[in-house]
Amino acid sequence: MNKLLIYILIPILSGCASVPVTNRKQLSLVSEYEIIQSSNIAYTEFLDDNTLVSIYHPDAILVKKVGDKLALACRDFLINHGDVERVAGFDWQFNLVEGDEKNAWCMPGGKVIVYQGILSETIDETGLAVVLSHEIAHAVARHGSEQVSQQLLAQMGGDALQIVLNSLDTKGIDFSEMFSQTYDLGLQLGMLKFSRNHEAEADKMGLVFMEYAGYDSSEAVEFWNRMSNSSQNGMPAFMRTHPSDEKRILAIEAFIPVAKSYVF
Repeated sequence: MNKLLIYILIPILSGCASVPVTNRKQLSLVSEYEIIQSSNIAYTEFLDDNTLVSIYHPDAILVKKVGDKLALACRDFLINHGDVERVAGFDWQFNLVEGDEKNAWCMPGGKVIVYQGILSETIDETGLAVVLSHEIAHAVARHGSEQVSQQLLAQMGGDALQIVLNSLDTKGIDFSEMFSQTYDLGLQLGMLKFSRNHEAEADKMGLVFMEYAGYDSSEAVEFWNRMSNSSQNGMPAFMRTHPSDEKRILAIEAFIPVAKSYVF
């Protein structure tokens, strides 16, 4: 990004919203409504092409139970911190999909998919809460909108700057191509290509949401250790899109006391 672009964006960034927990200023040049609408279409296509586990299956019941509990805790957190508009328009859905793939993801607007295969790593309700809280955090942090905004700047160049200067008016823009590039709409539909900074941010937010929901966030360390050990026999999809290493686990461990401080 050249210096001129930085100088233009500084006053815009200063007025941008801050991400919960981390308070990081984020740039978003697109409407969250537009992003949610696009993700809803992709989510419907995914459901048409995949087999959901029966809603009466014990595992599916557990996924919905933990998801609903975390979504409620997330909303309580946002209400308490004056930021509940972040989940305006969200329609939380938590579905379990048949398959051995060790993975889970959440689209903008609160559409969450968990693959059966990852349950062998979550082991219990708290382990599942680690996964779901992390995915929920991505949606609440609006990482999807942020990624599409970066695509907008990269692909449209001067036109994007003109949009920025024109009061961020993005009406009439076709986001479909940028959305497809931000999401992997092929074999791994729904997985956002998040940066390590986004992943670290979702880690921290997820730990706080866990504590708000009454789960012990320290269990996150055990889960990521299990996933790290599992990757020795072929990296699971969840590890490919949610890279874990020793530094990340140490960062999670270091943040746990902070997460706990939110409820004490």
